[in-house]
Order: sequence, then structure tokens, then C-alpha cells
Amino acid sequence: MSERTSRRTFVKQAGSALAVSAVGFPSIIVPDRDEKIGVALAGLGNYSTTRLAPGLQQTEHCELRGIVTGSPEKIPEWQAQYDIPDPNVYSYETLPDIANNDDIDVVYIVTPPGVHARDAIKAAEAGKHVWCEKPMAMNVEECQAMIDAADRNGVQLTIGHRMQHEPNTQTIIEYGEKETYGAITAVQSGAGYNGAHPDPDDWRRDPELGGGALYDMGVYPINAARYATGMEPVAVKGRQWSEREEMYSEVDEFTEFELEFPDGVIAKGETSFGKSTNYLNVECTEGWYRLEPFQSYSGVQGETSDGTTLPPDPDHQQARQMDNDARAIKEGKNPIVPGEDGLADIRIVKAIMESSRNDGARVEL
Repeated sequence: MSERTSRRTFVKQAGSALAVSAVGFPSIIVPDRDEKIGVALAGLGNYSTTRLAPGLQQTEHCELRGIVTGSPEKIPEWQAQYDIPDPNVYSYETLPDIANNDDIDVVYIVTPPGVHARDAIKAAEAGKHVWCEKPMAMNVEECQAMIDAADRNGVQLTIGHRMQHEPNTQTIIEYGEKETYGAITAVQSGAGYNGAHPDPDDWRRDPELGGGALYDMGVYPINAARYATGMEPVAVKGRQWSEREEMYSEVDEFTEFELEFPDGVIAKGETSFGKSTNYLNVECTEGWYRLEPFQSYSGVQGETSDGTTLPPDPDHQQARQMDNDARAIKEGKNPIVPGEDGLADIRIVKAIMESSRNDGARVEL
């Protein structure tokens, strides 16, 4: 299908452009293949503490060597637990100084989305590869600025969409590419949790920092619709609302959306802070397949219409993701999820928000 080809092509072209821009920066782009890639985590919140730092104890191609934090009280514990020396500890203000530290090859941005661009650009300008958590940034302009900074400095920019590294997810991507169950006709996906954010200072309640269900969780079903179909949507519709106004008066607690793809394929998605959902269903002309859960940290599993089962993979998802991304750097290859992939998500996020502001009107992309 030509539209599928076009999506794969833009990802490959993105990597090719990066490789071209890397000329003149061989020591940055391709470190010694026998050495581990040194990673600094920027942002020491729950995800870094419970998933990334432990994951980096299991990786073969990269290791934790530094931290960047705005919370000095966290530094002693992290240094003691992970043997991080004083010269490898930075604040967001001193992040540019990381340019002089050969221990660090990658800065992994794990701050709130509203400051992703700020920190990613600083890291790229310091000549470090950038791994950035999703959502990539607040808007298309910020995403493009991050891509430009990476290209300008000959470094890789990779988005932390761990599901694209997950084996069962890669299987259903292959089903779509090969049309194993026929042409895709429809997709349904949801990612959300029934929770609460009572702290008024929680970034998930702050629209300037990327709060709301759509930014926080909605990129999962958006990205899933894109990788499952292998296509880019041509139009969207969306509806956003909140029920617990005492917590979510400034951001969305719930979002529902519809993505219109070429050939009449429709993907319906939902995300929420007030409802638990975790599924990806793909309907085809000759059958169907699904993953449920599809975006949990473990236990991703599925089935198909012909009785094929997709059992959970036991490996650590974040360790696999970071090893894959480290190998891409060491081997000078394209990352699985380049910055352009994250930008495409954010373009859709902004269109969904625009549609909701206009009573669910169709917004062309």
C-alpha cells in the first residue's frame, strides 16, 4: 500500500538525513563498539527511579553514568546507589557543561513534556545524543526545533516509545505490513487509568507542562494507530472533557478521538485519568488481531482470529528499548523511533485539541 510505504520512507529518510549531518562528527556519532554507551538521566522522578535506572542495570550496550536534576536532595541517594561520581552530576542550569564530559554519550530526557524541548536542545548543543520520553514536546514547533538541534550537531534524537521495541507489538506491525489477515479496515485503541492527581503542583494538572490525559496517555493509542496501520492520518476528530473539575479544570481528564486514514480506514481511540483502558484491536478483511494489555510495563499479550496466541515476553521493556537505541548509536544506524515519529504524534495531538475546541469538527492534517 503506497501510504504505508510513505510512512516507512519518511522514517528512513529522517535517519538518512541524520547520517548525512553526522559527517564531521564521527567521534560523537559512532563511539567504540566494544564500549558501553554512557547515559545520564535528566529528571529523577518515578519513571527514572522505578524503570529506567533499574533497566540500565540489565542492559548490555549502555549504562548509567550521570544524572541531571533540579532536586539536590535526591543526589546523595542516587550517587550511593549507582556509584555516580560528583563530576557526572548536573543541574538543568549546568547541563551545557556536559559537553566536556566524555563519560556521557546520551542524555535521556525524563522531565515533564513542557520542558522536553528546553533540555533536549541543551543536550544536543552539548554534542550528546538525546533520548526523549514521550510525548516529545508541546507542539510541532518545539519538536522541529529539537530535530534541528540534533541534525545541526550530528547526534541522534530518539523518542522513548518502548512499545515499538516490544516483540508482540513488532509482530502486529509485521501483520499489517504483510497483510497477514488481509487489508486493515479499522483500529480501536485505548490507554488510560482510573487514578487521581490530588497534588496541585502535579505537572499532569498543568497545561503549560503537558498535563492532561491526551498528552500523558493519549500518545499510546495515537502511536499505536500509526504503527498498526503503517499509515499517517489525513484528518481527525476529537472530544475532551473533565468530570472532576476540582483536579482537572485546566486539562482534560478524558479524551476520545477518531483518526481518518487513507482508503477509508478509521481508528477510534480513547484515553483517560478516570477510566482504565489498555487495548489495541485491529480489524482486517480476512480476520483480526489484538493486544490486551498493549502498553503495560509487562504482560503485553494478544491473540488472532485464527487462534494464534501472542504470549507475554518476560524481558525488561525499558532495558530492551535502551539497548536497541544504544546499538543504533554504536553501529551508526537509524533508531527505531526517530524524532520525526514523535513530531507526527504531536501534530495529531494538537489537531485533536483543535477539533474539541470546535465541537468535534473534522480537522484535516
